Amino acid sequence: MRAPSLLTGLPADVQQLSVRIADKLAQVDDTAELFLVGGIVRDLLLGAPIGRDLDFATSVTPQQTERALSAAGGKVFKIGEKFGTIGAVFGEIHVEITTYRAEAYQPGSRKPEVEFRRNLADDLSRRDFTINAMALDPRRGAISDPFGGQADLSSGRIRAVGDAFERFREDPLRLLRAVRFASRLGFHIDPETARAIFETASALGAISRERVRDELEKLLLGPAPAGGISLLCDLGFAEFSLPDLPNMRGMQQELGAGRHKDVFSHTLQVLDRTPPRLALRWAALLHDIAKPATRRIENGKVTFHGHDHKGERMARRILGELHEPSELVEHVGRLVGMHLRANAYEGVWTDSAVRRFVLEVGDDLVEDLLSLSRADVTTGRVERRVAITRSVAELERRIQELRSQEDIARISSPLDGLDLMRLFERGPGPWIQPIKDQLKDMVIEGELAANDKDSSIPIARRLYEELGLDRLPEQRARGGRS
Repeated sequence: MRAPSLLTGLPADVQQLSVRIADKLAQVDDTAELFLVGGIVRDLLLGAPIGRDLDFATSVTPQQTERALSAAGGKVFKIGEKFGTIGAVFGEIHVEITTYRAEAYQPGSRKPEVEFRRNLADDLSRRDFTINAMALDPRRGAISDPFGGQADLSSGRIRAVGDAFERFREDPLRLLRAVRFASRLGFHIDPETARAIFETASALGAISRERVRDELEKLLLGPAPAGGISLLCDLGFAEFSLPDLPNMRGMQQELGAGRHKDVFSHTLQVLDRTPPRLALRWAALLHDIAKPATRRIENGKVTFHGHDHKGERMARRILGELHEPSELVEHVGRLVGMHLRANAYEGVWTDSAVRRFVLEVGDDLVEDLLSLSRADVTTGRVERRVAITRSVAELERRIQELRSQEDIARISSPLDGLDLMRLFERGPGPWIQPIKDQLKDMVIEGELAANDKDSSIPIARRLYEELGLDRLPEQRARGGRS
C-alpha cells in the first residue's frame, strides 16, 4: 500500500491536528520525531472507521511534549507522566503522546520499569501483536513496520511481537486481547502464539477481575463474539476468566442428538444472533449456563427443569465475581431468569396476557427479553422455529399496540392505600393489599378503567366484606407496646 493513499484515510481535522502537533514539537526540538501508533494505523490499513482518540509516540521528553501540546492549543493533562505519557484535548479529539520507551517486568509484577529511549523500533518492540506494532508519520505518510504487521494484516494473522511467551508473561491480559482481536477481525492466531497462549493460560488468574471484565466486555460487543468465546475454551483459559463456560461443551440437549443440539454450540448461535448491547450479550452467553447442573433423564428424555432460575443465580454470581455494576447484574440476572417466558407462550396474545407479561418482566426489560427470545430459536425443526418466531412477533406487535393506548408499566389499582383508609375509616394494615391487588387485576383484565374510582368503591366494599378483611388487625404504631 502506498503511504500517500494511507494518509487520505485520515479525517481532515485529524491529519491537520497531527501535523500541527508535529510542527510544534519540531519547534521545541528540531530533531523531534512523532508517529501515530497502535490501533489507528491498523484500522487505516484495514480501511476501518477511525475514532477520535489518537495515540502518538515521540522521541522527545514528556516535558517537551507538554510544551508542544500547549503551544498547539490543547487542554493538557498529565495522565501518566511517570510512564512518559502526556494527554491533551482538542475539541472532540483526545490525544495521548508517549515518549519512546522500553519496559522491563519483574517476576510477579504487572507494573513495568520504564526506560525512555530515542529509538522508535525499541518502542514498537514492547507492544503486544505485530498488527499493533506499526507507526505512521503524519506528515510524510511513511510507515514503520519492523515486525511484519502489514503482512500479518494481509494474511489475517494474530502474531505476538518477538517472543510470544515473554509477551504474555509480561502482561497475561494479552491472552484475552489475542482472542478479542482474532474474534473482532475474523483472523486466525499464529500457531506459535497459540502455543504460548495455551501454555501460559494460568497466568490470567493473577490479573484483576476488573481488567478481565473489561476485555470480556469488548469481546462480547464485537461483531461476532461467538468465535472469541469458542477460542477461550479451545486455548484453555476460559477456566481463568469464565470457569462455568466449558461445562456446556458436549452437553447434549437430546439423547442421540447431533452437534446442533449441543448446549455450547446453541449458546454460541444465540450470542451471535443478539444485538450488541452489553446486558443482552451477557444474557445470551449465560442463559443456559445452568443446564449442565440441572440435566436429568426422565422417561427417556433429557430435561433441564429449573435451569432458568438456577441460571439466574449463577449469572449473578459470575458477574458479581467480575465486579460488574449492580445495575448490570440485576438486568442480566432477570433476563436469564425469564428467558423462557416469551417462547413458551403459544396461542393468541390477549390484552390481559400482554399486560401481565409486561408487568411481570418489567418495562425496562421487555425489548432485551424479546431480542433474546428471537435469538434463542435455533431448533432444526422448521415448523417449531416458525411457530415460535411468529408467537414472539405477535407478542411484540401487541405490546406496541397497547403501549400506544396506555402506559402499561404504570397500571395500578384505581384506589390507593389512602383512598381505602378514608373509605373504611381505619388505619394502615395488611387488610389494604388484597383489595388493591384485586382492583389492579381487574384493570389488567380490562374489566375496570385505571382511573375509575367511582366504580372501584362498591367493588372494594364487596371485597372487604367477602374476604373478611374487617377481622385483620390494623398496623401498630411504631414504638408502641407489643
